[in-house]
Amino acid sequence: LIYFHPARSREYLSFIATVLLVGAIGAADDLKPLNPRLKPLLTAVASLPIVFLGAYDPRPALPFIGRVRLTIAYPLLIPFGIAVPANAVNMMDVLNGATPGTCAIVSLAALASLLLLGRVDEASLPAILLGALLAFYAYNKFPAKVFSGDVGSLSVGAALGAIAILGGIEVVMVVAMMPHIMNAFYGLSSIGRLYERREIQARPIRMLEDGRLAVNLAKGAPITLTRIILAQGPLTEKGVLNVMLALTAFSSALAMVTLTLFL
Repeated sequence: LIYFHPARSREYLSFIATVLLVGAIGAADDLKPLNPRLKPLLTAVASLPIVFLGAYDPRPALPFIGRVRLTIAYPLLIPFGIAVPANAVNMMDVLNGATPGTCAIVSLAALASLLLLGRVDEASLPAILLGALLAFYAYNKFPAKVFSGDVGSLSVGAALGAIAILGGIEVVMVVAMMPHIMNAFYGLSSIGRLYERREIQARPIRMLEDGRLAVNLAKGAPITLTRIILAQGPLTEKGVLNVMLALTAFSSALAMVTLTLFL
């Protein structure tokens, strides 16, 4: 892409650098678990290539308002734009196929949005991510043969955040990723602090003798999207994933509706 579109080299280089940095953080976390407060901070720092290369437009488009100039504030928000989706996708990576399945849908929404906006060069980034996620889904779906670990989930989430910033579709991506964001919000609010899944003794769900998943009513079990889905009754792992995919497809459809407010 840099070879064929040298005028976009800053955007492409910042995307590569940010995703690789977050991937390195995920690899370190897989080898030796990082402090749950340190990991979000490190993923936020990984956004610096976007800031230093100036590969962003400080005039985000907002529904009903249009473009607003945030020359000073916008660079300060970029670390959150990488850290939040990176860690939200990581927290959603609890079932076979959850990360590639849901994030492929979000990537498709980003691709369609950028094409509708006429930003073909930027659309190449979600197209690349979509292809990678579809290929990975074939091996990560139930029963999974390959697992990505934190190196995969964190870097995929960071890639989605970078696409939102570099493509200027921040609001669209927030809407599309609402299931991931709400899952993270429920988990953090129910525990009351940043935490690692490894630290939680009481899991949010339990497995029944017939292999289905059910809500864990034990004290201290965090509230998660999976637990909310199972509140209506036990489901197979495939059944829970199908609900997750449907919710992500719905939020991505709402994101496309949101996009029409900018056109």
